[in-house]
Amino acid sequence: MTLQLFAHPFSSYCQKVLTALYENDTRFEMRVLGPDTPDVAAEWCALWPMKRMPLLKDGDETVMEATVIIEYLGLHHPGQTRFLPSDPKAALKARMMDRFFDNYIMTPMQKVVFNQLRPEADRDAYGVTEAKSMLDDAYGWLDGAMSGSEWAAGDTFGLADCAACPSLFYADWVHPIPDTLVHVRAYRARLLARPSFARAVDEARPYRDFFPLGAPDRD
Repeated sequence: MTLQLFAHPFSSYCQKVLTALYENDTRFEMRVLGPDTPDVAAEWCALWPMKRMPLLKDGDETVMEATVIIEYLGLHHPGQTRFLPSDPKAALKARMMDRFFDNYIMTPMQKVVFNQLRPEADRDAYGVTEAKSMLDDAYGWLDGAMSGSEWAAGDTFGLADCAACPSLFYADWVHPIPDTLVHVRAYRARLLARPSFARAVDEARPYRDFFPLGAPDRD
């Protein structure tokens, strides 16, 4: 039975999973969630009342949360790219870096974006300042962590890099990575050049006008 991914091409967490699927040319059916697909949305809500995407359906199995979906793919639909190393210690580092990108880059980036979607009277300027400060701290730490490294958790592209792709892509739109952080900027460029993520970025181009802060004319 064909895998089904309930997702939207412009969603950062959906792009994280799409990158993993494209890495191994994994066959799947894209179930696009949006105002034009109410039947898909109804099925998704019935499967996952928390209403968070992406969601993977594999026969009778329903898998939620982007990191878990990628690990599930590695276990049940493996390919040339292994998302987690077999060595437990190395796998622990990969999981740590995955959490770093989700918690300390993706989360503050989304806080700034979602704040812009609020009515002006309900916006949280203090929260946005805090989020940008966290991004600055994360960028600085990552620049040191990436010094001398091609990928986030070892010599090969894996789970942590799937997380880094949309995290750094959108974060640089929201709060630009300083030019002085050459390792982070070079890593972001490598991610954008990765065919799997480049495909996800290209598929999301028609939706750039939806970015509430205004998408920059680059990338």
